[in-house]
Amino acid sequence: MPAVPKSLSEIIQEIEVLGSSGDTGVVIKGMAMDSRRVEEGDLYACVPGFKVDGHDYVAAAVAAGASALVVERFLPLDVPQVKVVSVRQAMGAIAAILYDRPSERLELIGVTGTNGKTTITYLIEKIAAKQKQKVGIIGTLGARIDGRDIPGERTTPEAIEVQKLLGAMVAEKVSVAVMEVSSHALDLGRVAGCEFDVGIFTNLTQDHLDYHKTMEEYLNAKAKLFSSLKGKKQPKLSILNGDDPAFLKLNNASSAPVVSYGIHNQEVNYRAEKVQVTSDGVRFTIQFKGDSQEIWYATPGFFSVYNALAAFVWGVERGYTPKSVAEALAEIPGVPGRFESVRSGQPFQVIVDYAHTPDGLENVVRTARDFTQGRLITVFGCGGDRDRGKRPLMGKVASEGSDFLIVTSDNPRTEDPELIIQEVLQGVSKVDYVALTDRREAIEKACGMAKPGDTILIAGKGHETYQIFGTEVHPFDDREVARESLRRLGYV
Repeated sequence: MPAVPKSLSEIIQEIEVLGSSGDTGVVIKGMAMDSRRVEEGDLYACVPGFKVDGHDYVAAAVAAGASALVVERFLPLDVPQVKVVSVRQAMGAIAAILYDRPSERLELIGVTGTNGKTTITYLIEKIAAKQKQKVGIIGTLGARIDGRDIPGERTTPEAIEVQKLLGAMVAEKVSVAVMEVSSHALDLGRVAGCEFDVGIFTNLTQDHLDYHKTMEEYLNAKAKLFSSLKGKKQPKLSILNGDDPAFLKLNNASSAPVVSYGIHNQEVNYRAEKVQVTSDGVRFTIQFKGDSQEIWYATPGFFSVYNALAAFVWGVERGYTPKSVAEALAEIPGVPGRFESVRSGQPFQVIVDYAHTPDGLENVVRTARDFTQGRLITVFGCGGDRDRGKRPLMGKVASEGSDFLIVTSDNPRTEDPELIIQEVLQGVSKVDYVALTDRREAIEKACGMAKPGDTILIAGKGHETYQIFGTEVHPFDDREVARESLRRLGYV
């Protein structure tokens, strides 16, 4: 959906500005934050980044056709400029104005937490689609509009792209949009200009401390979603994991009514009982509002119970019958890269999962361990230029639950892969292991050593179809590499 052209003066009437210069009557036709993507008539947002400053690229933006600038300091150029406190924070509000405030014209659900965000968005998509709703998704796997995939680069895109996607959803008559909302997105204003109707919290465990520095800062970023649940559309709702230690803070931070879910906390509004975890999935009963509903969801693990619970709560609170929500959950085969089986006729299991945090890895290792009759062989690594503190923790949880470890590269980025592996190995103990920097070689070794009844768990990248070395992106898909290895071993 294209932007709705507006004069710069119309735009600045709706946002907080420190001042303006030049002809504010100029018409704005679109918006960009990358000078290389500026089109004729765009408003160029001069975002000060972590490595480069958008103010330094205004000449290229103007040459490409930018008709005005949003700045944090006035620049010596003869082009209309609007000065704001934070370009990054103002960008979402401006983009929302240009795209005719799309979040106000559909139901917008935000899902935040360390783990489970992607899965919950897919579960909600299935539940709503079964009720004949047109659904949009924005998240780690890219965007989807009514089942059509739109590739993406971040869990939550930059603010301009978010508003464009929501605008496209409105144009296609989407009624329910569900978005993964990362802590970075909340802290950096990527969802500014969005009016959320529902906030869902999954859990909080160590991740992103390279950015947030402390768990308290990480939690404070997550809390912004729930404190922002206000606006023109009503009613609003917070759906919170009542088993997580962060529940109390988020409950207090919420500006909307809270509904809780969990397994262990007896006081939650929706509680899972009689939980059975098998190699095929989870079966449990939800007790809620004096009623009960049996659930079957075909992804193994206790973490799957929490994901299904959160989605069930949303469906029932929205007014769908518990039975219809349960039927939708039972029809879902799984989410790409989330405990995904690779089958090529081999007499052992091969599982690919996105787990890239200590808690996430511990959950999938424990789940695989529960149904593995032979050895559990775990292949994993840690990404470069990211939270280094979690590396030995991941080595520890992997070694405690596995019979054999193959520690390898994930996305090394600008770090030395061997040094990353050495930091992971600091937490490894009491288990046989090998370290192989080549991820393909690591997967091939796991497939070659597996025997009937074993399970190979390949963790860390899940759905990703690339590997990053330095600043270069190379094609790499754990699932395809595993299939190739199995074919070479004679399995079909």
